[in-house]
Amino acid sequence: QVQLVESGGGLVQAGGSLRLSCAASGNMYRINDMGWYRQDPGSQRELVAVISSSSSTNYADSVKGRFTISRDNAKKSVYLQMNSLKPEDTAVYYCKMSTFYGNFWGQGTQVTVSS
Repeated sequence: QVQLVESGGGLVQAGGSLRLSCAASGNMYRINDMGWYRQDPGSQRELVAVISSSSSTNYADSVKGRFTISRDNAKKSVYLQMNSLKPEDTAVYYCKMSTFYGNFWGQGTQVTVSS
């Protein structure tokens, strides 16, 4: 059974940093893209950053220059380093992995940025 577990969320002041981690367990044959998404109440889930199997990356305009996505294939993990956080970054952050068997999501981790 595949499971993605996120960690690293929390409460931080504006301008601060957090590092999110997402580790997969179970049969994750041929992981392709890994990504981070976020959702706040009343809004649709949006893409934050994605990294391909060849480590090419893509970011939402709102986080470019502040967030960095990385992956460790041996650990079946993806990370999101978030710097210069803003109150508008407050949301539940979800990781997603696309594999040969389909797409899998984590349960989400709350990030709250106070002004």
